[in-house]
Amino acid sequence: MSVVQAFSTWLHSTRLGWAVAGGVPWIWPLCETLHFMGLALLMGVVSVFDLRMLGMAKGLPLGPLQRLMPWAILGFVINLTTGFMFFAGDPFQYIHNVAFGMKLLFIGLAGVNVIVFYVSGLYRHVDNVGAGQDVPVAAKLIAAASLFLWVGVMYWGRMLPFIGNAF
Repeated sequence: MSVVQAFSTWLHSTRLGWAVAGGVPWIWPLCETLHFMGLALLMGVVSVFDLRMLGMAKGLPLGPLQRLMPWAILGFVINLTTGFMFFAGDPFQYIHNVAFGMKLLFIGLAGVNVIVFYVSGLYRHVDNVGAGQDVPVAAKLIAAASLFLWVGVMYWGRMLPFIGNAF
């Protein structure tokens, strides 16, 4: 038995796994609702910020948009928490699902993209971009990658029931 299978078996046998798997019937729908709300927070803020960096809505300064990022982080934390609960409820529908692996890959790459944005110092240049101004080309590349990766996360998440016969 692999480490992933052993962990999945253990997690599924916990009280959390039992509760999410149907032992408490309202938990799964609550998690679905929260997952959607977290996605709306994350994608709402990140999309507006990235699209502005790509040149749309040039009438908006970027500094105030960047200060909305804590809401995107909150959305990500909500999705991480509810996603873990989904996994705990039925880990075996995820561990051999290609779509789940791709979703995790895209989340990881999106995380690397965010790290590059902040470690490279591009965020400092972007914070000072006023209305009508453009961001550096490197920031535009980061924004384009971000949009691609987060849309990919949504796509692979939506494909979970259809690819890999998980559900």
